[in-house]
Amino acid sequence: MNMNACKRTIIGAVLVLGLAATALANPALAGRWRFEPALSTALDGWHKMDLVVALEGTKVALTHDMLWIRSKVVATNTFDTAQPVEQKDFFRIEQRHMAVYPEKHGVTKATASWIDGGRVLRTEAMTPVEVSQGNVLMRITTEYRVSETGDTLTLIELHSTRNRPLVYVFKKVPAEAAVN
Repeated sequence: MNMNACKRTIIGAVLVLGLAATALANPALAGRWRFEPALSTALDGWHKMDLVVALEGTKVALTHDMLWIRSKVVATNTFDTAQPVEQKDFFRIEQRHMAVYPEKHGVTKATASWIDGGRVLRTEAMTPVEVSQGNVLMRITTEYRVSETGDTLTLIELHSTRNRPLVYVFKKVPAEAAVN
């Protein structure tokens, strides 16, 4: 096989894998989801949280729209199921009250994949943080699971710094009610 034919084969394989990753995406995950505090781990320091999920090709944008009294925070983490990404200012839900702060100028390395036949989005982030003992890397593994009826999203988050997972439950916000 000559070099050009080899390159075409590799490019073709990469495109097929990218299309396969897109085809496996769960379209039910897209949209606005509203936090259900009674069903979830305590969300200390926040009174309201929406999670807005946008799917575009192999990219998944997870926007956290959060409110504490009059303080509003909107932050987006973007993942790519086709390749690892690096992000500045990676947002962690619990960062407001845990005394685990983002490292200044830190860059988070993250991956994402569709698992369980494309029903569940799994992400893993290695994020640099500042703690009382110095700077360390924290691994955050998260699964986004949509119910069979498509109206409930369960977010399960496990940190390398904790033994117990954080579990957040959201209800789908109908498009006509999506305005805050």
